[in-house]
Amino acid sequence: MLDILITGFLTSAMLIIAIGAQNAFILKNGISNNHIFTIASVCFLCDVILISIGVLGIGKLIIDSIIAKLGLSLLGALFLFCYGLSALKSACQNKSMRVIADKKKSTRKEMITATLAVTLLNPHVYLDTIVIVGGIAANLNFTQKIYFLIGSLLGSLIWFFGLGYGSKKLTPLFAKPYMWKILDLVIAVIMFSISYQLVKFAYYSLS
Repeated sequence: MLDILITGFLTSAMLIIAIGAQNAFILKNGISNNHIFTIASVCFLCDVILISIGVLGIGKLIIDSIIAKLGLSLLGALFLFCYGLSALKSACQNKSMRVIADKKKSTRKEMITATLAVTLLNPHVYLDTIVIVGGIAANLNFTQKIYFLIGSLLGSLIWFFGLGYGSKKLTPLFAKPYMWKILDLVIAVIMFSISYQLVKFAYYSLS
């Protein structure tokens, strides 16, 4: 069963590591040292719920539904496009460069709400966790699914906390104002790229 656990770990890791709205959110708050543990914990707990739902059966139902795949793809594309526009706008404003200098920090409650929003309001998250991870696990028996699920969640746990606390080490680099502009521009380009890929996925789903 070790091979199943490793497969789950690698599947989860490959999907999560590709930077998206959620990872960009963790990265920026990690650099700002803003409630890192809370944000990483909320992201992981959301993955526990969503990946469990996908691996234990719901993912297969969505895979078999063209309407569900099409809807998630287009909504995800729209969400990421809007997120990209927001990052682009942020890159053009001076306020994005003063995050570290700004002594006013969000409360823990505000960060929990923001993390839930950037995670659960993003349809792309459901494609990754429920559809793709769930689809890969669809043909496993129940025992194998449990090992696959454990591996997937380990990948999620390591990544979210690693990214949150690892990005904190970048704080001295981002003390330079122009680095925030670069980060926002990179995030915008990646969001637009993923959005485009989701539109292509929706198109080929209809083919």
